[in-house]
Amino acid sequence: MNEKHEETAQKIYKVIMLIILTSFITFMITSLSLYTYFTKNPVYTLITGDNSSTESSDLDSYLAKIKSVIDKNYLWKDKIDENKLKDGAIEGYVNALGDKYTEYIPKRELKEFTENITGSFVGIGIYMIADEESQKIIVYYPIPESPAEKAGIKSGDIILRVDGKEYGYDDFDIIADNIKGTAGTKVKLVIERDGKEQEFEITREKIETNPISSKIIKENIGYINFPSFDTYSSKKLKEKIDDLISKGAKSLILDLRNNGGGIVDESTNIADFFLDKDKTIMTTKDNKEKEEVTKSKTKKVYDMPLVVLTNENTASASEILTAALKDNERATVIGAKTYGKGVIQTVLTLSDGSGLKITTAEYFTPNGTEINKKGIKPNIEVKLPDTVKSIYAIKEEEDTQLNKAIEELKK
Repeated sequence: MNEKHEETAQKIYKVIMLIILTSFITFMITSLSLYTYFTKNPVYTLITGDNSSTESSDLDSYLAKIKSVIDKNYLWKDKIDENKLKDGAIEGYVNALGDKYTEYIPKRELKEFTENITGSFVGIGIYMIADEESQKIIVYYPIPESPAEKAGIKSGDIILRVDGKEYGYDDFDIIADNIKGTAGTKVKLVIERDGKEQEFEITREKIETNPISSKIIKENIGYINFPSFDTYSSKKLKEKIDDLISKGAKSLILDLRNNGGGIVDESTNIADFFLDKDKTIMTTKDNKEKEEVTKSKTKKVYDMPLVVLTNENTASASEILTAALKDNERATVIGAKTYGKGVIQTVLTLSDGSGLKITTAEYFTPNGTEINKKGIKPNIEVKLPDTVKSIYAIKEEEDTQLNKAIEELKK
């Protein structure tokens, strides 16, 4: 009898992920497409048609029998967490697609996911990592101009305590929630630096997670570091460019290295700044082979010489912008071949508050070149020195890619 229970328990995960499918396929969901995520909010149904209705009926009957067996035989049924079973079932179902960009987002995680897309949250402004070697939680780097940076928090600081509570490697999933909070409130951090403990009291603020930075460098060349395509990124970038022009910039370097993408509309809006009207920015194709061509809508705003810097972490929306400028011969691309993420995801919010990020289209360059798993080759390939360990801590004299961009713009 015990063997029977053990066998039943081993099968639980495999069968339970089917239990919620019937309700899942009848959810009404709000589409928060990365194209239209914060403006249009169109409504979609996940599955429609007579065939899906018939399949649902058959599946209902089968799943009812499976659930009946579990309820009748599972030894520890009083310990079952229905929410965990549901989340685990959907995650397993979605993961079985084998697409690393498609994922189920439980309700408890959707807020943080949304914050990452919008590019803002309330906190002190640090990125953290759980370091396996030291078994410590370490500050990867403080966000520029954040309360943490202003207070003196530095990359490499080990976080020991938050408001008097100790945190270690295994607490990585919960420490962020305790550092975040309400704007205007304070949080106390005890960190270890160079073997000594230091305490910081920091006031929480609304944080812009991926701020755009700019400066004038040699020969009236404007430089912009552009880390992500977030809400209003195109507007913020335009402000930065206008400011650089007012300070004498005659040409521009747009640094997209380590830019992992974001909101596609923001990328196409920025391409619009540099292209003549009706120039192709990209072409997309969905699962029905339907093609849609995105073109520039207005005459170009900026006619200045332009260089785009890329590396192996330049991905997604940043590849859309890079390809649009390269194929239209509007910019010289310098650096390393890009990541090769040539597919677009749509974020769907389910009726229970959870989410589904699903791949819905593939995009191609204006010349029709495939990007996915291939990347974009720069016009001029330049490697960084082997001594450079992080693009975030590189010195200007070591930055061979940046120096090549300066050289090109001086011609």
